[in-house]
Amino acid sequence: MIWNPDIECMSRDELSQLQGKRLRELAVYVYENNRIYKDRFDQIGIKPQDINSIEDITSLPFTTKMDMRDSYPFGLFSKPVKEISEIHVSSGTTGNPTVVGYTKEDVQLWSTVMARSLCCAGAEPGDILQVAYGYGLFTGGLGLHYGGLEMGLVVIPASSGNTRRQIKLMQDFKPRILACTPSYALYITEEMKSMGLDPRQSEWEIGLFGAEPWSDSMRNEIEESLGILATDIYGLSEIIGPGVCQECHLKNGLHMYSDVFYPEIIDPDTGKPVAPGEDGELVITTLTKRGIPLLRYRTRDIVSINYDACQCGRTSPRISKIKGRTDDMIIIRGINVFPSQIEDVLLSIDGTHPHYQLVIERSEHGLDTVEIQVEVEPEIFSDEIKKLRAFEQKVKAHIDSVLSIGSKVRLVEPGTVARSEGKAKRVIDKRNLN
Repeated sequence: MIWNPDIECMSRDELSQLQGKRLRELAVYVYENNRIYKDRFDQIGIKPQDINSIEDITSLPFTTKMDMRDSYPFGLFSKPVKEISEIHVSSGTTGNPTVVGYTKEDVQLWSTVMARSLCCAGAEPGDILQVAYGYGLFTGGLGLHYGGLEMGLVVIPASSGNTRRQIKLMQDFKPRILACTPSYALYITEEMKSMGLDPRQSEWEIGLFGAEPWSDSMRNEIEESLGILATDIYGLSEIIGPGVCQECHLKNGLHMYSDVFYPEIIDPDTGKPVAPGEDGELVITTLTKRGIPLLRYRTRDIVSINYDACQCGRTSPRISKIKGRTDDMIIIRGINVFPSQIEDVLLSIDGTHPHYQLVIERSEHGLDTVEIQVEVEPEIFSDEIKKLRAFEQKVKAHIDSVLSIGSKVRLVEPGTVARSEGKAKRVIDKRNLN
């Protein structure tokens, strides 16, 4: 089943014409309604009337996460706040948070692309959907929720955590679809085993897993453990949360809804486009959003793109799984973590050095764990064990409050963390994400 065959199966020429029309409308809209974009157009000598086709998009300026932070809170909005229906906010742990506002029309768009995603994964009207993503300022839970309602599913807004209750909901309500992070899906299987249950006897048949990087080997483990079809979903809060693109049952790339989210793949150093199939940075333009439409938003995610029609019937371009980042951000259990955050914390605590290393691993049950090795003053080690442990807990409490994830802190003596004449290696990621 395809949610909107007229759009999702249209020819490349028809799609290109639609994209061009919407880009022209977007250029006029942001020029007339947003001071920041108007100034940028004027600075580079571009008028909205200069945009005649989708190919003209390369003449428009990029937008970055820093632009969103610098314009905090509402500077990139193209609607007055009183016309905004919903606001989502990032953690803001590395500066001003990014704020995203949705008009009623944007929420409807979100619902529609999420309905496409659920349909793409194999959902059918009347299915029961268990949403085990977090609800709140994080966009995961509400995105799946809106899409489920749009598609006519029965939604269980379980949110994340409380695993034994999740399992009981599955046993009692028999949902066909599970939506959560892939690592949480594996954790559920371990919990089921600890309860004496066979995970392969679960009621779930389809999973929509995202919000963190995961490999095909992890997919295989989830599918074998739970006996379900595990599909990948991609999104980012700056664009619209989950629902930017989604795998179909063939699991051969994520279908990008490019009638509303126009993708470009660029060389991150030059900003120039790379050829289909080559790795580059994903750039997205929101062609139809109204609250906070973004022109050429640099996601920092490294992907490749395939424009061949899929055997499922959809003609939309497909992007690969995320292959890396152009910045130092890492994702642990769905949380964006920048190593520089650790450094800021350490510099605020007397007795620690700004020399540290993060060791990230994925446990047998699929959850990511992080150990932070921190160099401290020699005097710390001369103290009694009780004081050493107390200092360790102090550092851990400071770091956990910033990262919003539980971590293990291990204090080490000065000179223990490997030095480099070049860029310090702050992260040792032992997860197999390929």
